[in-house]
Amino acid sequence: MALTMGIPALLFPAISLTMLAYNARYLAIAALIRQLHSEFLQTSSTNIKLQIKNLRKRLSLIRNMQAIAILSFLGSVITMFLLYLGIAKWADIVFGISLLALMLSLFLSFVEVQISTKALSIKLNSIEENK
Repeated sequence: MALTMGIPALLFPAISLTMLAYNARYLAIAALIRQLHSEFLQTSSTNIKLQIKNLRKRLSLIRNMQAIAILSFLGSVITMFLLYLGIAKWADIVFGISLLALMLSLFLSFVEVQISTKALSIKLNSIEENK
């Protein structure tokens, strides 16, 4: 199959939407951290400490998800530039790397969602303890 300009261009909206979703997750976690900070100052609950540990992991994952998605986006742009220059062999290689980066970013997103679910479980445990 011959790689044309249209193929890497198809990744532009997908990667852009992925980046928006990642950014929304980041902003939600940032707000939660600010809220937990004020709660932690009032009481140093074990649940809050567990949530902080969990949020640290999630922030790291989101940072890596965003960085790898950016590399994927950059790879798509470089692929189109290489196609423009007529260097199809390198364009194929860079596009393959770009696709791998996008897959890795999506996998990290999956892991982050799993950790997020654990965070909700910690919060539910906290609610049950306060009954």
